[in-house]
Amino acid sequence: MPSRAWTPPFPLDLGAVLGRLRRGPGDPSFSAEGGVWLAANTPCGPSTLHITRTGGEVLAEAWGEGGPWLLDGLPALLGADDTVDEFIAHHPVIAESRRQRPGLRLGATGRVWDLLFASVLEQKVTGVEAFRTWRELGRRFGESAPGPKPLKVPPTPQRLLGLQDWEWHQCGLDGARRRTLINVAQVAHRLEKAAEMRSRELLEKVPGVGVWTSAEVAQRAWGDPDAVSVGDYHVAKNVTWALTGTPGDDDGMMELLEPYKPQRHRAVMYLEAAGLRRPRRAPRFSPRDYRKF
Repeated sequence: MPSRAWTPPFPLDLGAVLGRLRRGPGDPSFSAEGGVWLAANTPCGPSTLHITRTGGEVLAEAWGEGGPWLLDGLPALLGADDTVDEFIAHHPVIAESRRQRPGLRLGATGRVWDLLFASVLEQKVTGVEAFRTWRELGRRFGESAPGPKPLKVPPTPQRLLGLQDWEWHQCGLDGARRRTLINVAQVAHRLEKAAEMRSRELLEKVPGVGVWTSAEVAQRAWGDPDAVSVGDYHVAKNVTWALTGTPGDDDGMMELLEPYKPQRHRAVMYLEAAGLRRPRRAPRFSPRDYRKF
C-alpha cells in the first residue's frame, strides 16, 4: 500500500476543498468517516485514496493500480496549483468571506470522466433526483473499490454503454440525460485531454454538454477559477441578491462579476461558502422519480 506525507505551505481547509467532490448524502464513491475517502477511475485503473491530517501534515494512503497516480496528484488535489493569491475582492461581502476562509482553495483532480458523468446527471433536475441516480448507478454498476473501505468506483464508460433500457430506467434516469451520458461515454477516452488542455470547449463539442456542465467539470478537474456555472437555477439569483439585494438572471450576474475576470468562479465560491442565498418564498420543486413511469 503506497502512501505519501505532504505539508501544505498555505492555509488549507481540507474538508471544504475535498467536499466539493461529494455528490450528495450516501455518495458510494465518497466518505468522510475517519478522514476523507475517495474512490476513482484513473488512467491506470480503479483506485481508492484515503486522506487524513495531523497538525499541519497531510497523510495519504492509496489502493489499486492507480494508487501511485493519485498520490502524485495529491498537492494539486488539495489546491497547490491554485492561483488564489492573485484574487482581488472588489466587494466588501466577498472580501469578508475571503478573510474568514483563508484555507478555501480550488483543487484539481486531473480526471474528467467521473466528474462529467456526475455533472450530466445533475442537468436540469433537483439535487435530490441527481444524487439518487448517482447512488443507484454507482451501487449497481460501479466496481468495488480497492482497499478496506466499502466504496464503489464510479461506473466506467464501457460499463454504462452496456446497460439495457430497463436498467437505466430502474436507476431513475430520463431520456435526455441518458442520451447525453451515452454521447459522453462514447468519446470519454478523448475527453480526458480536456484537463491537460484546460479546455471547456473540448467538452462542449459533445451533444448535450453545455456551458453549465463544462463549468462544473472545469471547477473540479483543473481548478478553473473563472468557470461560472451559467444556467444554474440558483447561482445567478443568489449571487445577484448577495451583491445587490435583488435576485437577478445570468446576464446580471455576469455583469456584476466582470471585475473579477479571470477569477469569477472564485468570487461565486466565496459567496456560496458564506451561505449567502436569497430568501425563498415560492414552494420548492418536487423531485421526480422516473422509476415510477
